[in-house]
Amino acid sequence: MSLLLLALITIAVLTVGYFAYGTYIARQYNLDDRSATPAVTKADGIDFVPTRPFYLLGQHFSAIAAAGPIVGPILACQNFGWLPCVLWILLGVVFIGAVHDFSALIASIRHGAHSIAEIARRNLGPKAFVSLTLFIWLALLYVIVAFTDATVATFIGTDPDLASVAGAEFNKGGAVAAASVLYILLALVMGVVERTLKPPMWISTLIFVPATLGVVWLGTRISTVLVLPPTTWYWIILGYCLVASMLPVWLLQQSRGYLGGFVLYLAIAIGVIGLLFGNYTIKQPMINPGAGGFSSLGSLLAGSPDAPPLTTVVFPFLFVTIACGACSGFHGLVCGGTTSKQIAKESHCKPVAFGAMLLEGFVAIIALSTIMMVEPADLRGPDGKPLPPGAIYGEGIARFMTVILGPEALVFAKTFGTMAVATFVFDTLDVATRLGRYLLQELFQLRSRIAGLVMSLLTVGAPLGILLTAEPKSYLLFWTLFGTSNQLLASLTLLGVTVWLHNQGRRYWYTFLPMLFVMSITLTALSVQILSGIRTAWVKQSLLHAEVLNAAVGVALLLLAVQFIIQAVRAVQRRPVRPEIPRP
Repeated sequence: MSLLLLALITIAVLTVGYFAYGTYIARQYNLDDRSATPAVTKADGIDFVPTRPFYLLGQHFSAIAAAGPIVGPILACQNFGWLPCVLWILLGVVFIGAVHDFSALIASIRHGAHSIAEIARRNLGPKAFVSLTLFIWLALLYVIVAFTDATVATFIGTDPDLASVAGAEFNKGGAVAAASVLYILLALVMGVVERTLKPPMWISTLIFVPATLGVVWLGTRISTVLVLPPTTWYWIILGYCLVASMLPVWLLQQSRGYLGGFVLYLAIAIGVIGLLFGNYTIKQPMINPGAGGFSSLGSLLAGSPDAPPLTTVVFPFLFVTIACGACSGFHGLVCGGTTSKQIAKESHCKPVAFGAMLLEGFVAIIALSTIMMVEPADLRGPDGKPLPPGAIYGEGIARFMTVILGPEALVFAKTFGTMAVATFVFDTLDVATRLGRYLLQELFQLRSRIAGLVMSLLTVGAPLGILLTAEPKSYLLFWTLFGTSNQLLASLTLLGVTVWLHNQGRRYWYTFLPMLFVMSITLTALSVQILSGIRTAWVKQSLLHAEVLNAAVGVALLLLAVQFIIQAVRAVQRRPVRPEIPRP
């Protein structure tokens, strides 16, 4: 099977999913453009700004499509084979992920553009609000942990093949690190220029977008400057998150998001060209013979010495390894945080939310393709250890890119591909840190700058402690808990929406059934990780181990989720069926 055929099948499935199932879901919410949205009724030119759907789609898509749909599919393909990954991405994104995003956005708009936690407070009660807020904060911690560790893995890698081309002194990891740091500095410069000089956007685009490619080239020229150990990078990246979360959004977040959007679109375009014209064939196994089936789950729970590794058991770990790209609870935070405040008409929710999620599914397929065309023996580095997902993606994008630029651009192409992942990660990291600060400040009703700094310190301090305790490149274990918490958050969001629909006396099967599926998967995965962590603590006689720390966080997540579920059941039992909240 060729990658071209896979691309055509993907495009066909996503297109039918948008026009058929997307239209059906939109009808269930009775979208009405005659009803003014919060972006119109509360327009202030700052947060509430009616935005044209094309531009809002781009903004929303760049916010949700970070490194998640890249790292997850690559890890999953190594563990399970490519066929289960393709099936879960295509079916999951249409029937679960897109429905989740669309429903979260509509629910937020119908509740005055408030957050998912506030919607829970109104429909489930104050205990549900506290439980969901703390759950989201813990989930954000593991977003930071997993993405930081995965990024650092790309900053310390080497490539002997590139050294023979670019020179013996060339360090691929150092090149990616240098390009990524220069990219952040470039975003800062753009932010200052936009604030002080206020040039037309087209002029800024003509200057700073090509400059983004320029920093990639410069990174390849100073590849030995930032060759640092992993622990140093942990401090640097999380220090950046702390500072970025306290800076005005105009100084860094807006400019970096704008430039990152172009990097994302360029990577997608390169991927499409590579899939269509690269004539690549699939070299990975359809199903990994080392993957554990459903029966392996019992031996894993029993602690059998013959049990396969935790992360290679198809059920439930396939579904939580590929979180973003199929279904992501983080998207609900974006929908209720920024996007709902910019929807000009209710009919725009379908292309912005449903459509953007399907596009993210396509990004996941492109990422999956970058590993599918590589021989299994070529997925290990010079040290014999598996290559990090960022490096595999960078290698794949480089191959696609050489279809356009030729093989002589290999060094630049590999640096660009790997740095693209880092740019997506940085976008996610400081947004996650900022959201964590917002959540704690809202929960404890603390509004001062000092309180904000303390909450940001808590939000980055916990991940730093976890990373410093764990062995380098423990991102697979971190990623598993991240994916579990992320999808469990999605199921809790769908549960909150389901209770709201129930309270309105409306049909809710299209949110209830996906919620049951995702919740059963995530609760199983969470329970297995908790038991595995307890077993590790017993065997190693130590609490300072990644699996043990994961188990401790897993227990907290499980208790908060159970509390939320209890409040949802009680809300349904009260059966407070009432008319829909009047729209402003």
